[in-house]
Amino acid sequence: MLRFSLFLFLWSLSYLAGAQKKPNILLIMADDMGYSDIGAYGGEIKTPHLDQLAKEGIRYRQFYNAARCCPTRASLLTGLYPHQAGMGWMAAADLGTGPAYKDNLNQDCVTIAEVLKTAGYHTYMTGKWHVTNERKIDGAVTDNWPRQRGFDRYFGIIPGGANYFAPVIYSDNQRYKAPGNFYLTNAISDTSVRFLNEHFNHAKQDPFFMYVAYTAPHWPLHALKEKIEQYKEAYKKGWDAVRAARFKRQKMIGLFAAGTACTPRDAAVPGWEQLTGKEKEEMSMRMAIYAAQIDIMDEGIGRIVQALKDNDALDNTLIFFLSDNGACAEFISSGKSKAVDGTEDTFESYRLPWANVSSTPFQQYKHFTHEGGIATPLIVHWPAGIAAKLNNRFIPDYGHITDIMATCVAVSGAQYPSEVQGHRIHPMEGKSLLPHFSGRTNNRGRIYWEHEANIALRDGKWKLVAKTPEDSVFAMESLQLYDMDADPTEINNLSHSNPERVKEMYADWERWARRIGAFPLDTREYGVRMQAYRRNINGNFEDNLGGWNIHQADEMKGTVVIDANSRISGRKSAYVQVQQPAAKPAALSMLWPFKAQQGEHFLLKMKARTSKNARFFVRLESTAPGAAKVIDKEVELKRGTESFEFASAAIPQNGMYRVGLYFGTAAPGSGIWIDDVELAAIKNNHVFSSQ
Repeated sequence: MLRFSLFLFLWSLSYLAGAQKKPNILLIMADDMGYSDIGAYGGEIKTPHLDQLAKEGIRYRQFYNAARCCPTRASLLTGLYPHQAGMGWMAAADLGTGPAYKDNLNQDCVTIAEVLKTAGYHTYMTGKWHVTNERKIDGAVTDNWPRQRGFDRYFGIIPGGANYFAPVIYSDNQRYKAPGNFYLTNAISDTSVRFLNEHFNHAKQDPFFMYVAYTAPHWPLHALKEKIEQYKEAYKKGWDAVRAARFKRQKMIGLFAAGTACTPRDAAVPGWEQLTGKEKEEMSMRMAIYAAQIDIMDEGIGRIVQALKDNDALDNTLIFFLSDNGACAEFISSGKSKAVDGTEDTFESYRLPWANVSSTPFQQYKHFTHEGGIATPLIVHWPAGIAAKLNNRFIPDYGHITDIMATCVAVSGAQYPSEVQGHRIHPMEGKSLLPHFSGRTNNRGRIYWEHEANIALRDGKWKLVAKTPEDSVFAMESLQLYDMDADPTEINNLSHSNPERVKEMYADWERWARRIGAFPLDTREYGVRMQAYRRNINGNFEDNLGGWNIHQADEMKGTVVIDANSRISGRKSAYVQVQQPAAKPAALSMLWPFKAQQGEHFLLKMKARTSKNARFFVRLESTAPGAAKVIDKEVELKRGTESFEFASAAIPQNGMYRVGLYFGTAAPGSGIWIDDVELAAIKNNHVFSSQ
């Protein structure tokens, strides 16, 4: 190991000494794109620009992400396992089970941008961020947005998804509604080109790091009409034929050996001929739109590469292209229109049968740690740094997203820190890919996974893996063992014939899981986790008004804002000011919705302060019109700060409820501060706080 580290160090010095300057680094990520979708990995979708990068560079047969968007992005950016960066699950919720599941990129890690800035790099990002807690995004808490995590310029979306035609756009630390005639994929590509041209115009002597995180082809199925038309006929042959053709091409290009078997069609997918004519028409259209999304992304990548060529920078730019997880089998259908035509009013996904095609020849999908969930294409292009004899070759070694950070550090000459502003930084978990660029091995060693109790460990040719159903408990009996050299598609489970290897590998996985904070394993369904989080009210307003719904009627003159001057007990409080009241209390209100079950009781606590006597209403009520209120109190607030507690009646039936603070009839000139709002469940006369 010492000799290998010395070799890598000397190799890096040799490269840096011989190169004219440090390489630029361009990291491109697709969103929810399957392993076999692009031409360079066997797909029929037109991706000539990516295919050319592969032809002039190298490809990996076995390169891995972290099975889901947020964990992968956190791991990619930091060179750590997701849990170490605070993103053990999703940015949707703080699960309340420790630092690994805060689900907000933490301060115990550094991003590639933060590291490379110390080596003189200019840093740019376009596209999807998705490593900031969504409540903080809602409250515009910017301390963990791209500009605050090392990027000089940013354009894209901070949350995880958006309408392609009418998203809310984030530019640096500002957000605004997208203008007319907008398409997100093209905006990401065009802004990337603009950032590059501005860099070359003003700082061409300095290297750059650019992270382009496309949202394509993540749902919703939105694409430009003329591009969809090019694919309308392509998928009428059906998923069985498309999947077989992809696997045939994968063997022809040498991605898989001639003797490799393709996994059977997913048992949940019917044969194409079992569908009615109407069903065939609809399902072929879904895949046509998905293909169009990838095609448009590839065209944008072509424009980015052309900008590098135009500025004589392509040869010394290290380009990576990969996807954040395997194909997405999620069922999404929530638009105003249910037509499958790729237009703005639709919000659809391409569904499990086509995800099964995108995963060719693997089993499983996004969320899971079988190959279909974690295997990604990886194309690396760098004429000045990759041996020309390797062009259009496949790398036999496997690798992991944590290796990207290690590679960037190695080629840039940057020093990875052990401490930043008093925070101890986790050491890098990855290994540099540099040896692969000259045909050597980097002896990658063990790689680990955990997402929603779906676990895996890769060690040489051996892979231990388990899929855990939602709302169940992880079971040792679910562990499977595969020889990935002989069986890269995970068909022949060897766990029963190798029980000692399974036992040893699981013990090692468990040591890793405890080291990085993966326990307790959580298999709750997405919505259940979210509703548990909703009971943890943003009542100290650390996330500004994130999570609160503020309602103001047209006739009401008043405001609800954040006061950061510690008026009550925390750094922040909500400040409600009434200039002109209305006839109804609901004319100005703060609402916090959550799900409750019949028979539950709650204790609602809060603090309030006013500079003059004021009145307002506190309610805990169903969100259904005219439904019963289980708390309904008018508060008479005198000068100074007061604490309040309100015990609810029993919840009458299952459904959505809300905490409502109503200020519409407060006296004109009223100024009221609200803080320390807390909702606690009462069970057997005991109070169980969600805070």
